[in-house]
Amino acid sequence: MKGVTIRMANEKEGRKRIEIIDALRGLAVVLMVIHHFLYDCVEFLNGPAWLFSNPVFDILHYLFAGLFIFLSGVSSRFSRSNIKRGLIVIAVAVVITIVTYLMKMQILFGILHLLGFSMVFFGLTRKLWDLMQGKFTAFVYIILIAAGAIVTGYIDINSEYLWMLGWTYPGFVSYDYFPIIPWLFVFLLGTWAGIYIAEHHLPDGFYTFKVPLFPAIGRKALIIYILHQPVLYGLSMLISFITGARNT
Repeated sequence: MKGVTIRMANEKEGRKRIEIIDALRGLAVVLMVIHHFLYDCVEFLNGPAWLFSNPVFDILHYLFAGLFIFLSGVSSRFSRSNIKRGLIVIAVAVVITIVTYLMKMQILFGILHLLGFSMVFFGLTRKLWDLMQGKFTAFVYIILIAAGAIVTGYIDINSEYLWMLGWTYPGFVSYDYFPIIPWLFVFLLGTWAGIYIAEHHLPDGFYTFKVPLFPAIGRKALIIYILHQPVLYGLSMLISFITGARNT
């Protein structure tokens, strides 16, 4: 399958949005907001630590974050310019890094940093991934995801220069951390699936699926990501003021 075929198909469809993709993205955003609010409850409202960090939520956190990254890869097959989109996301991510540094809750390479990098990377190398496209390509990406997680998780390089790739050093702190390895491969897996979605290889129900509310949330994912934590922080401070439940 050639990338030019997909681009032409997208143009003929007028880049009509597929609601189930927006709905799933909206679901991932809602779960992210809930997860971050639970963190604020622990950090600022004296909530029990297990409310935020426990075996169930630790797994779910990566599942819905992975879904968000995967869907971003899918959407890259419908984008007019992944490079432009990626640069905008990177600019937002840099602002978030500056703000969180001043708040002493530094985010060095969070999910927006990863998505911005992935979009630009894919935009620059799209022809290569189109040439590799095939029915078994997904298995290659899945193997790379697993291998990347194992390598970065169990091989300790201790470098001050490889933290974006997934190898940190003693004292490294990032309150949100999604390194290039293995998460770039989750994004690329989404670009693989995006071709089959763009060429209408899935059942008709996938393209006609309707659900209230979540698609609208999914379409505003970036804005919600930017605004939700300041809003949650303000809500936490209000609750703290009213109840006196301040974490000390």
